[in-house]
Amino acid sequence: MLKNKYVSFLFIVLITFSASAMGGFVTTSFKEPWYSQIIQPSFSPPSWVFGPVWTTLYFLMSLAIWLFWINFKNKKVLYIYFVHIFFNAIWSIIFFGFHQIFLALLNLIIILIFIIWLMNIYYKTYRLSFLLMLPYLLWSTYALILNGSIFYLN
Repeated sequence: MLKNKYVSFLFIVLITFSASAMGGFVTTSFKEPWYSQIIQPSFSPPSWVFGPVWTTLYFLMSLAIWLFWINFKNKKVLYIYFVHIFFNAIWSIIFFGFHQIFLALLNLIIILIFIIWLMNIYYKTYRLSFLLMLPYLLWSTYALILNGSIFYLN
C-alpha cells in the first residue's frame, strides 16, 4: 500500500514536471530575440522569477492531486488534471514557439477553467488540495493579465 502511494506520487510528479521540461525547452529555444523585441507591460517580472515560481507551483499542483488521489481514487479527477497539464504544457509552445500571443491567451483561459474546475472539486471533498492550488490560481490569473497586456501592446 505505501509503495503504491509513493509510486503514484512519483508518476504524478513525473507527468507534471514533464510539462515543465517541455515548456522550458521551448521557451529557451524560441524565446529570443522575439520576446525582447515585443513591448512588455511595466509589471512584467524579470525572467529569473519564472523558474522558481513554476517549480513551486508544479510541486504544489502535484501534491494537491496526489493527496486527492490517495484519499478518493477518483479516476475522473485524475483525468481532468492530466488534460489540464496538457493545456499547461502547450502554452509555452503557442506563446514562445509559435509567437501566437492571442492563441496563448485563449489557452490560458482554458487553463484557468480547468484550475477552477479542479479547485471546485477539491473544495467540496478535500480542502487541503484546494488550498494547495490557490497559488497556482493566483499566478495563472496574473499570467492571464500579463499575456492579455502583451497582446494589447503588440
